[in-house]
Amino acid sequence: MASYRTPLSRARGLGSAKHGVGHWIGERVGGAALVPLTLWAIYAAIRLAALDYYGAVEWISSPLNMTLMALTIAISFWHMHSGLRVVVEDYIHKTLTKTGLLLLNLFVCGLAGALAVLSVLKVALGGA
Repeated sequence: MASYRTPLSRARGLGSAKHGVGHWIGERVGGAALVPLTLWAIYAAIRLAALDYYGAVEWISSPLNMTLMALTIAISFWHMHSGLRVVVEDYIHKTLTKTGLLLLNLFVCGLAGALAVLSVLKVALGGA
């Protein structure tokens, strides 16, 4: 099979890392999932603005609302993590700095997302 790479690129070992398509598809799927979830979240915010505390707790205790809220939060933080990862990988060139920022991104997005989902579950399941 003929190689279409230049001799210099073959010598440097440059080329596809063979994993970019998976990240790209994941970002698009997350973004597509956020479209209806964001529309629902806007509806939810308008609906919740008219309720008092006990009405809001009752509203979030509904299994459908609890599930949609947790999904919105989880997918939003996952999408944010993916986007920030691409920014760091594209624009930070020092290896140590890049590694530190990627780890910070993972931990901050993961921790904040987990705390937000657990907060929704705590309120929805009657622990608040």
